[in-house]
Amino acid sequence: MYSRHRFPGEIISYCVWLHYTFPLSYGDIEKMMLYRAIEVTYETIREWCQKFGQQYAN
Repeated sequence: MYSRHRFPGEIISYCVWLHYTFPLSYGDIEKMMLYRAIEVTYETIREWCQKFGQQYAN
């Protein structure tokens, strides 16, 4: 599922989970990841949410 992505699946799923579980913007999640020394842009997080959000909802 995450084989062609730069980041590990745990990070991707955590970012998507944060976005859909809490009222956080992509920028807020970007800042949270940066605080944990993970540099990921809000645009990347948005793409992950569009790509994997429905799979998590199911």
